[in-house]
Amino acid sequence: MTEIHDANSYFGSLARTAERLPFETIDQIAGILLRAYDAGQMVYLFGNGGSAALASHFACDLGKGTLNGNGKRFRVLALTDNIPLMTAWANDRGYEDIFAEQLANLVRPQEVAFAISASGNSPNVLRGLAVARAAGAVTVGLGGFQGGKMKELCDVCMVVPSDNMQIIEDLHLCAAHALFTAIKARICQAAGAVA
Repeated sequence: MTEIHDANSYFGSLARTAERLPFETIDQIAGILLRAYDAGQMVYLFGNGGSAALASHFACDLGKGTLNGNGKRFRVLALTDNIPLMTAWANDRGYEDIFAEQLANLVRPQEVAFAISASGNSPNVLRGLAVARAAGAVTVGLGGFQGGKMKELCDVCMVVPSDNMQIIEDLHLCAAHALFTAIKARICQAAGAVA
C-alpha cells in the first residue's frame, strides 16, 4: 500500500492506479449496458455506503442523461433508493437479503444486475448477485482489492487494482462516468444526434 500523507501523494496514487485500470473491461461493460438499452431490458444497480450512493448516481445518469429526442428511455433502477423497502427486508429477513429479495421480485433473464462493492465480499451484494444469476440475468460488478467473492459471481467484473478504499471509490465513479459517456455517445450516434 502506497503511503499517503498529503494531497500530492493522494492524487499521485490515484493517477498511477487510474493508468492501470482495465479499460477493455470497462468497454465490455458498456457493451452489456448498451445491449440492455437496445433490448429494453432493466438494469438493477446496488451496493453499500459509498457504493450505494454511486448506484443511485449512476442510475440517475443512465435514466436521465441518455435521452436523445427519440423517446427511448434507459430502463434502470437503483435498489438502494427505496429505503422503506430495504429496511423492511433488513428487519424481517436480515440485512444480507436487502438486494436479493428485491431482485427476486424483479429480475428477469438477460436483464442486468450491476453490483458495486470495493471489497467484493459484502454478503448482501453476493446474495443479490446469486439471485440474479439463478434468474438468468447478466451479472456485472465494479470491485477493488482482488475482486473478492463477487468476481466469481459476475459475468464481467472491473476490479480497480488498489487496496485503498478511497482510491477504489474514486475510480468506481470515474468508471461509471466513462460508461455513461461512452453509452450516451453510442446512443446519440445511432440516432444521428450530437452527444
